[in-house]
This record gives sequence, structure tokens and C-alpha cells, in this order.
Amino acid sequence: MARALLKFIRVSPTKSRLIAREIQGMNAEEAIAALEFTPNKAAKIISKVVASAVANSGNDAGDCVITSCRVDNGPVLKRFRPRARGMASGIRKPTAHILVEVEGN
Repeated sequence: MARALLKFIRVSPTKSRLIAREIQGMNAEEAIAALEFTPNKAAKIISKVVASAVANSGNDAGDCVITSCRVDNGPVLKRFRPRARGMASGIRKPTAHILVEVEGN
């Protein structure tokens, strides 16, 4: 079993989990092909992490199966936006940690 971990990536973990659940249990080659045509910022990032996990395993992408794809919360960057009458409202810029584990046949 090989794994790849990408930490502190500037993408919403909630939106990334939707993509991660789709590829869990898939063949790595099929998952990379499916993610390539998914119109989502997280899809491109997860595709790179899957490719890295396959490279770490030393096997071919066709021989690997994604056993788990997990997206955890990272720290939140807190910013503010000026509002009317001298007030300010908060902006939360979430980050995520993406972990992909593959197993070769």
C-alpha cells in the first residue's frame, strides 16, 4: 500500500469530499481519466495526488486501486471585508489536507 498526502491546499474541504467519494474504490487509471474531465478545482488537485500515490507505489496506474481517498480540514485563513459605517464582516478561506492510498494488484 502506497500513499500520497497534500497538505494546506487552498480548496474547500466540503466541496473536495464530493469528488473524493466518487473515486474511492476505482481503478487509478480510470479515476485519473474521470477527474480530468470533471469541471472542478478540487478534481485537478486530487488527480495530481492520485498520480503521486501511484508513482509512490512503483506500479503502473492500471494495476492500482484507490483504497481510500480522504479530505480533512486544514486551518482556516481569516480575512475581513470592510462594510458600511466602519464595520467589518469576516471571510473564511478554508484549506484542506488530501490523503490518497492506493494498493497494487
